[in-house]
Amino acid sequence: MNEQIAKPENLVQRILLTTLVISLAIVLAISGMYQFHKPDPYIREVLSRSGDEVMGHAIFQMNCAGCHGLMADGKVGPSLKGVSNHKSHIRLIEQVISGKTPPMPQFQPSSQEMADLLSYLESL
Repeated sequence: MNEQIAKPENLVQRILLTTLVISLAIVLAISGMYQFHKPDPYIREVLSRSGDEVMGHAIFQMNCAGCHGLMADGKVGPSLKGVSNHKSHIRLIEQVISGKTPPMPQFQPSSQEMADLLSYLESL
């Protein structure tokens, strides 16, 4: 007999092993993404606070309007109208504090100031 013919028990073992490997890969990918997106203490602190839109507008005028325009409609930097519709709070915080998108400078507001700024950005 030809030994290359798959025996039913070998086929079942192969299917089970493949299923196990795929399941393990999915679990590892999900846990890795969770660790990657786990907010740092500053971000958790910002997200735990209630922001004041009026104070956020003042912070924006002092620190952001020079590039994003007085009405946040863009100048050197892009318009921020509707920015909270396509970026999460975590992404917005990271964008502001990282300085990784030149020419935007790194900016480290207090956690309350950042919460206020987020409230203002949501209103745009």
